[in-house]
Amino acid sequence: MTHHSRLASQIEFLIEVDKLKSVLRANTLCDGSRVENSGEHSWHLALCALVMAEHAIKPVNIDRVIKMLLLHDLVEIDAGDVPIHGDYDVAEVEAKEQVAADRIFGLLPQDQARDLRGLWEEFEAIESDDAIFAKALDRFQPVVAILETGGDSWRDYNVTREGLEGRVGSKVQRGAPALWEHIKTRVDAWFAGE
Repeated sequence: MTHHSRLASQIEFLIEVDKLKSVLRANTLCDGSRVENSGEHSWHLALCALVMAEHAIKPVNIDRVIKMLLLHDLVEIDAGDVPIHGDYDVAEVEAKEQVAADRIFGLLPQDQARDLRGLWEEFEAIESDDAIFAKALDRFQPVVAILETGGDSWRDYNVTREGLEGRVGSKVQRGAPALWEHIKTRVDAWFAGE
């Protein structure tokens, strides 16, 4: 691959992933003014990782965590956002996301496609310490925003305390238990109707 075609591929990828800013999510911004888009979510998560690294249950490579968080939702450009508390077929979503990953990462030069796709796959597998912490932040950040806006999306999706614990709390506790312990009082109060 010539330098020019490599650069052209990289620019094509960057133009394509700009579409992540148009993918709307179920939850709103912390101020409740509008729904968040997936590009904003990824940026905010990367910043969360930078600020919250000391709360990882095990030492992590924060550069790798930030990269995972910047990449983790790129597949939503094709597959769409799937709200964590929505009703969906997990296998169907995973299949759509794999096809999306093939296309989107495939825009890059082979070496970068391999490396970035590898980080995305690692995040999805949730096995390494870096991925476990990244997933914890991906589950924690929306809870903060939802609580800041009075829990509207939990009402919209009929979220139960048990459902939140299973789909969200367990993931946060696995990678950053201090974060879940800190927010748990507010979560409990919300479900108690206080």
